Amino acid sequence: MKILVVEDDQRTASMVSEVLRSHNYIVDTITESQTALQLVRGFAYDLIILDIVLPGLDGISLCRQLRSNGYQMPILLLTVKDSSTDKVMGLDAGADDYMVKPFDVSELIARVRALLRRGSYILASVLTWGKLQLDTSSSKVVYEGRLLRLTATEYRLLQLFLRNPQRIFSRSMILDRLWSIAEYPGEDAVTTHIKKLRQKLKAAGMTADLIETIYGLGYRLLPPPEQTPAKSSLSSTDADRQQAENMVIESVNNIWQRSKESFTSQLVLFEQVISALITDSLSERILDTAKLEAHKMAGSLGSFGFNEGSRLAHEIEKLLESEAIGQQATQLQQLVSLLQQELEKPPVLSAVAPVLEQSALILIIDDDRLLIEQIMQSAIALNLRVEVANSLAAGREAIAQNPPDAILLNLIFADTNENGLTLLAELAQSKSLIPVLVLTIRGSLLDRVEVARLGGRAFLHKPIVPEQILKAVTQILNQATTTEARVLIVDNDPQVLRTLTDLLQPWGLDVTTLEDPQNFWEVLTTTVPDLLILDASMPTFSGIVLCQVVRQDPHWGDLPIVVLTSDTNADTIRQVFAAGADDYVGKPIVEPELITRILSRLKRVQLW
Repeated sequence: MKILVVEDDQRTASMVSEVLRSHNYIVDTITESQTALQLVRGFAYDLIILDIVLPGLDGISLCRQLRSNGYQMPILLLTVKDSSTDKVMGLDAGADDYMVKPFDVSELIARVRALLRRGSYILASVLTWGKLQLDTSSSKVVYEGRLLRLTATEYRLLQLFLRNPQRIFSRSMILDRLWSIAEYPGEDAVTTHIKKLRQKLKAAGMTADLIETIYGLGYRLLPPPEQTPAKSSLSSTDADRQQAENMVIESVNNIWQRSKESFTSQLVLFEQVISALITDSLSERILDTAKLEAHKMAGSLGSFGFNEGSRLAHEIEKLLESEAIGQQATQLQQLVSLLQQELEKPPVLSAVAPVLEQSALILIIDDDRLLIEQIMQSAIALNLRVEVANSLAAGREAIAQNPPDAILLNLIFADTNENGLTLLAELAQSKSLIPVLVLTIRGSLLDRVEVARLGGRAFLHKPIVPEQILKAVTQILNQATTTEARVLIVDNDPQVLRTLTDLLQPWGLDVTTLEDPQNFWEVLTTTVPDLLILDASMPTFSGIVLCQVVRQDPHWGDLPIVVLTSDTNADTIRQVFAAGADDYVGKPIVEPELITRILSRLKRVQLW
């Protein structure tokens, strides 16, 4: 998974990046907001870690701008500001979580995992393919009980395919997902790493090929060989967790050794402020610089284990912001002296117990007690948690109090005339992203059509064995999040743009809208969409003309294009297809028709 860290304090940015990379995340770091915006527009990030105090556009404003532009990836604010007002402002701006500096690195990793889980990414802690098992909590890969020694890139490559069993990845797509901007190699690197991964799997005894080469397109995961399901041999033991925590501590210690000199230079700056106060020659420039450096120290020192040093830096910051700073030279000298004594001590970092990554939570809304007990027994071997609601009312309460990762929903209940379809319709109306699998004795075509219309992800017809039920659940949990598919909509009617955005985003699509077609080419090349929706009738440039422009460029020859048109006569439709469009939808828009056509196009190119 790819994470963008926006942090202007180099020490904090280095520490956060190194800790995340030690947990097999791909990390890009940037120091200011405008460049961050450009990166978000050009690359698919799974999470953004964002400082509030940044040069230029502040973090809360950046968060608000990202949300207004339709970006839905989780955002974690990381800042020294700890007041309730700051937290409320950050969350109101669209942030998903808030951490105050100094922070504990284990808690940071736990929060990152939790946010990525909310984004509908892989939820099961163990991914399997035949006898091959990958444990995301301990970063171990075993085949038939034997540990495989994979490089970090090989591990991430294997994890990518196991998470996306149906998807074809081109080499450029793999580069975008598994390499940071700073180390971006050529496409041949992908071929080399896949070859090495295949060799290691073969050396471990795997006879079946795991990765299929689709010539001209890329690679995808082959179906696993049929076998009797075996209980996972992987587990996150206390020794494993201790080892992982020690690796984090070692990383933080290494960063501290590289950062000590910069902390010393900040102390020198504070001494300059003290001297200037004594001689009454303090300039606004030096004072502002000292305030900023004190603010950074307060955030970064605690994360290195210097909690008292962080407190002292915060006191220095408050003193520098005081209107009576001119009379505070003595007090400032005392604080700086104490801070210097703290920095002469070794960093205090202990292996605190990490917050364990929870397995997926399945909510069963059913009154079939025997089947529920069987499912719960089978779920243990798959490391799945199960919660049970014996009625629709209890199901609604469970969803509200502790939203599950997936729902198994019966349609018929013995003690009520209320139908399970009612709850499914409520979830669809609220644009819930929780996948719902219907589990019912009813199996008519009308029931199946209604479940599909309301967004049900699977229709499981009783009688069915628990293993088949949980196999369907894990397949859906292991599917890639659909936010990977980016859609660009060009229409000069802002109401249409708002309607289509509201319509498509609940399906997990990353939507970018453009009202002025004159900026079309710049936005197209910046956002790199997976599907394009064009209004046929626009001033300056019509959608048909833009479609022709796209098709003239070989780079965009395969981009799916859907044209919206209010004129559906034969001549107009002929022009639409002659321009190179793949499909058209008439206005006024019929929502189910548009959704069906768009998802159909994305499925054909293996993007959804």
